[in-house]
Amino acid sequence: MTGRRRFLRLTSAAAASVALGSSLGSSAETSVGLIFPSASRPVPREAIALYPSVHFLTEGMGLGRTLPEEFDHLIDHVIPAAKKLAQDGSRALVLMAPPLSFFRGARFNQQISDAMTKATGLPSTTASAAIAVGLKAVRARRLAVATVYTEEISLHLQNFLEQSGFEVVTVKGLGIETFDARAPITDSVTSEEFQEFCFQLRDSRPETDAMLIASGYLPTLDSIVPIEKRCQIPVVNATPHALRAGVKLAGLDGRAAGFGALLEQT
Repeated sequence: MTGRRRFLRLTSAAAASVALGSSLGSSAETSVGLIFPSASRPVPREAIALYPSVHFLTEGMGLGRTLPEEFDHLIDHVIPAAKKLAQDGSRALVLMAPPLSFFRGARFNQQISDAMTKATGLPSTTASAAIAVGLKAVRARRLAVATVYTEEISLHLQNFLEQSGFEVVTVKGLGIETFDARAPITDSVTSEEFQEFCFQLRDSRPETDAMLIASGYLPTLDSIVPIEKRCQIPVVNATPHALRAGVKLAGLDGRAAGFGALLEQT
């Protein structure tokens, strides 16, 4: 069974579980608020597959492209989105788009988390912070970084990682500029092709001891285990590990078996 088919089977089954839970009254469930750059965003398939019993709320900000000039005038939308999610019942908040928080460096990333907490009174984090925490949890030092971003955005990520204490040995992106979750991205890059992209990146620099995946809306949850097995290094994956961070902030166990070394940890 291919990675994509297995992932779809997992998410279909989990989605049914979530639908049943909603019909029984999701207000009794723990809610985690997710802030996304695009105007509207459904709950990610990764969230449903990993944590079917958690109630995720989403709020979008209207960002269309992964370009710094698009970020500057939308950063101020983070706090209204956080307040909306708090009013809707979230117990923890996550800014899910790594570029929004890493593009100005580690200090700015921390400022965003602090601002969300100050505005809402809720524990808050960002996908960028979750990346750094995850890499430290697997004792990463020398990184291979695989992204879907443009070269410019990938270099901003490198800068953030270096400020956070990691050595980026190699970083390479696929050059995708859109945040749109519709078909063009997943049609142009299959799960298998992205895995091969990661294999080649690791093979080019075998001294790396961990891999970071920043894949935007490209579904790569099911790629973690194959990459770890093939490359023999732990993999931190921005989207699922940001979800893990949010679930843990809400006071729940973030473990999810079968999706790699980090998600097996408490």
